[in-house]
Amino acid sequence: MARDVQPTHFANFAEFYPFYLSEHRNRICRRLHFIGSLGVIGCLCLAVGTGDWVWLPAAVVCGYGFAWVGHFAFEKNRPATFRHPIYSLIGDWAMFLDICTGKIRL
Repeated sequence: MARDVQPTHFANFAEFYPFYLSEHRNRICRRLHFIGSLGVIGCLCLAVGTGDWVWLPAAVVCGYGFAWVGHFAFEKNRPATFRHPIYSLIGDWAMFLDICTGKIRL
């Protein structure tokens, strides 16, 4: 799929995920996503472990902050979050799992 083609509708996540991956070709962008996802996990653990719920908004800032820097500074595209927020969130974690299992190179 060409990078300038922006589908507006996906019937399901299986249709969306190849598009999502095409928006994450840049290795630094993928690494920033991975770091942000690790930060989300850390913030959630801190929120539960300490009972200090200020870590919940910190998790959101950490996850999206790293990802958006990756898109704007390195990938040079608009994050899929703005057009497909639910599928994009699922895609973040699917890509994180694919990186952890070696299916996608970090």
